[in-house]
Amino acid sequence: MVWNIDLSKGFVCAVALWFGLILPVCKARIYTNHWAVRITGGPEDADRIAGKYGYKNMGQIGDLKDYYHFYHSRTIKRSTLSSRGRHNFISMEPKVEWIQQQVVKRRIKRDYKASAPQSIYFNDPKWTSMWYIHCSDDIHNCQSDMNIVGAWKRGYTGKDVVVTILDDGIERNHPDLIQNYDTQASYDVNGNDLDPMPRYDASNENKHGTRCAGEVAASANNSHCTVGIAYNAKIGGVRMLDGDVTDMVEAKSLSLHPQHIDIYSASWGPDDDGKTVDGPASLARQAFENGIRSGRKGRGSIFVWASGNGGRSRDHCSCDGYTNSIYTISISSTAESGKKPWYLEECSSTLTTTYSSGENYDRKIITTDLRQRCTDSHTGTSASAPMAAGIIALALEANPLLTWRDVQHIIVKTSRAGHLNAPDWKINAAGHKVSHLYGFGLMDAEAMVKEAERWKQVPPQHICLENADRQIRIIRPEHIVKSVYKATGCVDNPNHHVIYLEHVVVRVTITHPRRGDLSIYLTSPSGTKSQLLANRLFDHSMEGFKNWEFMTTHCWGEKAAGDWILEIHDTPSQLRSQKVPGKLKEWSLVLYGTSVHPYSFLRHEKPRSADVDEEDCALEEYSGPCDPECSENRCEGPGPHQCINCLNSFMKFKNNTRTCVSECPSGFFKDDKKRCKKCYSLCETCVGSRSDQCSSCKSGYYLNEETNSCVSSCPESFYLDNDGKNCRKCSEHCKKCTSSQICTECRPGMSLQGNKCVVSCDLGSYYNGHRKECEPCHRACATCAGTGSEACTKCAENYYMEEWRCVSNCSPGYYLEQVIDNGDTQSICKKCDPSCYSCTGPGERNCSSCVSGYNLESGVCVVSTICKDESWAEGSFCVLVKKNNLCQRKVLQQLCCRTCSLKG
Repeated sequence: MVWNIDLSKGFVCAVALWFGLILPVCKARIYTNHWAVRITGGPEDADRIAGKYGYKNMGQIGDLKDYYHFYHSRTIKRSTLSSRGRHNFISMEPKVEWIQQQVVKRRIKRDYKASAPQSIYFNDPKWTSMWYIHCSDDIHNCQSDMNIVGAWKRGYTGKDVVVTILDDGIERNHPDLIQNYDTQASYDVNGNDLDPMPRYDASNENKHGTRCAGEVAASANNSHCTVGIAYNAKIGGVRMLDGDVTDMVEAKSLSLHPQHIDIYSASWGPDDDGKTVDGPASLARQAFENGIRSGRKGRGSIFVWASGNGGRSRDHCSCDGYTNSIYTISISSTAESGKKPWYLEECSSTLTTTYSSGENYDRKIITTDLRQRCTDSHTGTSASAPMAAGIIALALEANPLLTWRDVQHIIVKTSRAGHLNAPDWKINAAGHKVSHLYGFGLMDAEAMVKEAERWKQVPPQHICLENADRQIRIIRPEHIVKSVYKATGCVDNPNHHVIYLEHVVVRVTITHPRRGDLSIYLTSPSGTKSQLLANRLFDHSMEGFKNWEFMTTHCWGEKAAGDWILEIHDTPSQLRSQKVPGKLKEWSLVLYGTSVHPYSFLRHEKPRSADVDEEDCALEEYSGPCDPECSENRCEGPGPHQCINCLNSFMKFKNNTRTCVSECPSGFFKDDKKRCKKCYSLCETCVGSRSDQCSSCKSGYYLNEETNSCVSSCPESFYLDNDGKNCRKCSEHCKKCTSSQICTECRPGMSLQGNKCVVSCDLGSYYNGHRKECEPCHRACATCAGTGSEACTKCAENYYMEEWRCVSNCSPGYYLEQVIDNGDTQSICKKCDPSCYSCTGPGERNCSSCVSGYNLESGVCVVSTICKDESWAEGSFCVLVKKNNLCQRKVLQQLCCRTCSLKG
């Protein structure tokens, strides 16, 4: 029956796809006639296996060793059903380690279409109109640029740096691109050839990649269109969005020539519809990891990603596994005025920001366009990502030895809040100003190249995977689930020990009736709070999150060890159909960072530039090492009292001096300004100065978990827990207890049964907690725990227990059996063997009738299919199946019924 439903749904979807319709029923996967296969042994074995089963080997998938692209011409090109043909027996080949039929993935270009039709062409764009590069326009109240001209003045224009745009192709013969076009950095994955030229149509649908390419590397001084930020960089394009996007297509694109290409820029991703949770699949994830590990001669490929345009749909970029990855540099947008654009998504994984458009009246981005033209209407975070790629190209020219992590560190150090308008700017414990809208602020090209000039590689990355917290917690509507994890930073393992943080990843598994009602927060040991997820109005999914990774950059530079607090808020919307609570099933921390301070080298290095800043001169007054508690290694002497700014906290004394400390001592708490202030007199530790802000108490006092205050003895309905320091609440009906589950005295109206306080009801009734009264069980129940026959704990006379419910007769496929339970004899309906339609007892030899396709022979159901003699001839496929003990699979039984049903 289930098969018929699936088949009919597949048929409807196929018809809809044939006519180009989009129907709500068509949410099934779309399978292609392309496969990704992992084969050991080399290309010769791959060719041999492909030919044997009717495939064509299209070659290795990008730079992924042993992974091959197979194509099968006799399989349907696009289908809602996965292929089940004979060619799929390829998986039985010893050298085939993995095979996956490729499915179509929906990927959206991150520009946006204006609400009203506007001219998208600008026939004579001029240098003077490029407001985001040189900020000297009083008419538009220009406030700040990204200091790109400053980087140019220092001699950096992107020379010898290679940038590739992963998109819908680039117009390689555009007058502004042809001079810098790089064949080696280009490929047509959609067409499987070397030419990434876009496909032309009346609407210029495939203009996106060409526009992004012009921002990066449009040639300067050729009297044509515009100037790229890195106008001497090499530019390439990968055409991969003008066709079915599969995991294999993404992996090929992300791993194209990683020893030649420095920067991959992507302005696309999953739907920004406010309800999608999606990210890279296995091949794309491996392409990211390979690029980081071995790209650019081991220094790591740079992946730049647009954060998304789902602002109007209340989307949150933490649900996008590309921007949420530690391997990508997630780029946000701001309008010329510094205001939040209407399309902007907020999340804690955003690293930095560049300019784009804002409201309709705001100026947009000028760049190259299809048909060798220009446009002044490039928009969205699509425009911001290539702008960032161009700035990073300038930094790589200044120092080609920068690793992928060096680039991220330099961005964190040099981005600035400036005039960017955000309500949530905060300074973390390492002194970095950060926001969920803009990351660490607007990129500063000149500051980046100056840092790059004197930069030495940061210490090796350590990865600390803290133990998972698997305590299941109920997520109740209008409540907050709070879980505290005491991290050590893997102090016992030198190869994984993290002291100073970079990225922090939280892996969570949550079940919930409406995912969009959840919001999630993480607070670091230093007190920095990141919003990992916000409510999403259009996310009605009941799937929750399964091992989903949320990432935050907001703790960058802070200490890893200490208490991490995860908070989950459930805010039920009116759209919620089910009132059942969700569950936090598991969560864990992955801490990325270093075991030594990442910037210690800066104390001993002078800039290579001929220009010396006043700031650099000031630092030369003291050239020795700073105390580890000094922020950014800036100090006036070696002691913790000589830091210019403190990394974590500071103690202030009556003589107006101060000293930096790693954490506030007992009896003190850290305020918003990182100052250690005194707790209430009875508190050992606290979060504030009031008596109800204690988190532990001084000797002789106990912490009341309900009031967060310190008391000399536990009040009624509370008990002293095992560690003897906290007064914890008894369960709801207990007057006195020795633990949360063991009552010793009950409240009025309740009676003590064992260790629990319950309302006593007569036999055949149960206690209704909502109505606060006893109600009769269903007539089929002798005893029950609730309403309905499914809630029976014991069946009434002449009723039998079947799959947790009481029935008057056993259903087809079940047989009656007497069992003894605690001295009582009960009748239970038990399930027949799967081959039986009905039976008289357990096992396959007690069948009394058979399911369709089987015949009854001496109480056994055997396959009724008639097979041809050649199917079981010596050396045939069916004999191979039998020799390998594969007859238990139904599909193989039907193919080889005579062979598989022979005994012995």
